Order: sequence, then C-alpha cells, then structure tokens
Amino acid sequence: MRKVNDCLVNVHFGEWEQPKWMLKVRDDYFKGPSSLYDQVELTELLDEMDEQGVEKAVLMYSMAKPSTTALKFVEDRPERFSLAVNGVDLLHPVATLRELAALVNDLPVTYTTVGASFWGDGRYAPTDAVYYPLYYKCAELGLPLCMNTGLPGPPIPGEVQNPIYLDRVLYRFPELRLCMIHGADPWWDTAIRLLIKYENLRLMTSAWSPKRLPESLLHFMRTRGKNKVIFGSDWPVLRMRRLVPEAAALDLPEDVLDNYLYNNAQEFFFGDRVAP
Repeated sequence: MRKVNDCLVNVHFGEWEQPKWMLKVRDDYFKGPSSLYDQVELTELLDEMDEQGVEKAVLMYSMAKPSTTALKFVEDRPERFSLAVNGVDLLHPVATLRELAALVNDLPVTYTTVGASFWGDGRYAPTDAVYYPLYYKCAELGLPLCMNTGLPGPPIPGEVQNPIYLDRVLYRFPELRLCMIHGADPWWDTAIRLLIKYENLRLMTSAWSPKRLPESLLHFMRTRGKNKVIFGSDWPVLRMRRLVPEAAALDLPEDVLDNYLYNNAQEFFFGDRVAP
C-alpha cells in the first residue's frame, strides 16, 4: 500500500458549538451532512487512516480553544499524530509567542498556522507588521508556518489571501519555512511562480479534491515542482477515503505521486528542525 502523510486533520469540531460561518461552509460550500461536525472517535479516524495507508496525521490545535480530543489522540498514539497550532494573537505577540514556544517544547508540534481572512475581519495582509513577530519566532525556532491562500469558502473578505503578499514576506524572511494551505484558487499561477522563486516555500492542497486541481499545478508537480506540493485532506470536511484514491488516479509519475502523498511532507514537516 502506498504511504501517505495527511498534514491537515480536524478532530475538534465536536467539542463546541460551531459559529454560523462554519455552518455555512458545511451547508453551502461543501454540501456536507449535519453530522460533519460531530465528535470524532479515535478508532474511527485510525480505521480510515489504516484503510488509506495514512501513516501520520497532523491535528489542528488552537491556543485560544485548546482541543482535548487532539491532545488525547496525540497522547494515546504519538507515532500516528502530531499537532498544528493556531490561535496566535498577533496584536499582543509577546505573551502568545512565549506560549507558542512552550507548546513547541512540550508537545509534538509540526507547524503553526494563521489565516489572514480569519482574524481582524481580513484587515491585515501578510505584509503587515503585525505578522512580523510571528515570522521571526517561527524562523528562530525552525518551525514551519502555514498560511491560508486563495479565496476562502466562508463569506468573509479574501483579498488578503492572495499569495502575492508572500513575495515580500519571503524576501524579508528568507529563513522562514512557509507553506501555503488550502490551495491558491483563483491565484494558482501566482502561487506556482512563487514556489519556483523561493526555496523555503511549499503548497498544501488541503480542502481541495485532487481531481479538481488545475492542470497548471499538475504540470508544475511533474516538472520543476516535484518537491513542492504536499497532500492534506481537511478531514472530516473531505474524507481520506475519497481524496487518497483521487490522488492516486492523477496523471502523475509514480515518484511524483509518492512525493506528493508522503515524501514532501516527510522532508518539510517531519524532518530535523534546524533553526538558522
């Protein structure tokens, strides 16, 4: 069976009532069942991972609302799970970045994440100075940072997630290991050009059906971008048992497919963390 790393998985949805915009994402964007945000059982997730060859999954974990489910899964099966930490308070960075550093020291944190559209009413593009302490801290720790790119599904402002903003970020912070997540629609070509330009930049296709990926990205994966694109599901919003077979059916050489599903994440997220 082909090996897979799933770099974006949600197990926290059932822990609290979801906000209205999340319900709209479920109902209007993904057309998901009402059970989509139900509490997740460890055996349910492991069974699907085993079925699809997923060796490891990265679980979302918020500093603002810590997920007891994610922590329990990591504690019970540390060889199968790690954490992606979000919830950094960019307007009050000193205390929150101390907390982030402590979590990285105490827990198996694979990366941290922030979405420009999802806080501050989309007022702060990634070039704004409010992000700079986070960029510096991630570079200092050798911790990858994932940032949402592309128009978001929820009805919130999306212009700040145009990947062109990352051009200036990566110019100013060349040591930063940065990954664009949730694709880059409708700015795929801009994202591809940036991936060519910056050695430390990656793209994760989380929340995207592989069969919906544009041909321009697949061509890039076959040619100059063999080590640049990483698989993620956004489970349970999109199921592994749907996405992994779709990925396997793509018109990609075997080595490129193995890189996409496993090797690129192994190198970028799970390799040795070396601070500059």
